[in-house]
Amino acid sequence: MNMKEKKIILASASPRRRELLEQAGLEYEVMPSSVEEQVRFDEPGLVVEDLAAKKAEEVAKNVEDGIVIGADTVVALDGEILGKPKDDEDAFRMLSAMQGKAHTVYTGVSIVVKENKEKKEVQTFSVGTKVFMYPVEEKEIRAYIATKEPCDKAGAYAIQGRGATFIEKIEGDYNNVVGLPLSRVYREIRKYLSPSHD
Repeated sequence: MNMKEKKIILASASPRRRELLEQAGLEYEVMPSSVEEQVRFDEPGLVVEDLAAKKAEEVAKNVEDGIVIGADTVVALDGEILGKPKDDEDAFRMLSAMQGKAHTVYTGVSIVVKENKEKKEVQTFSVGTKVFMYPVEEKEIRAYIATKEPCDKAGAYAIQGRGATFIEKIEGDYNNVVGLPLSRVYREIRKYLSPSHD
């Protein structure tokens, strides 16, 4: 999928987000943001929008012409925001708290369009997806943590990996739980795509 003189820049090193853009047939470059992830809000949607915007804006400073996509994902359970676990015990705490319950995965996205070094457009939004987890025994949780899959995932699980075995159902966008609400992102940038791909 070619852009009309507009390249897509993903301001994230996440392999999941890269796979999603590839799934959509989008060509892109990766320029990970080095922004320190400081939480300034209590509301999960605002947290991820704020962090996504910071990431996109930081990378956009070094882009003359293109579409910069920043993203951030958190899990919210009973009012608590769960990011990436600090260690195995933190992952166990998160997974134990979520088992047998519903939680919500929020992904914030910020899209900065640059043209001739100037910002032409900025779109920032968040999408929430409700995820229901089966009751899970402690030994199952420990075995899952031992795979190391949870260590760099918000909420300590990967719905597209082994963590899928814990999930009963979801309400909303599956890709949003993976790390990027792909269809919404595509609709926001489609006007910059060549007509043959609309």
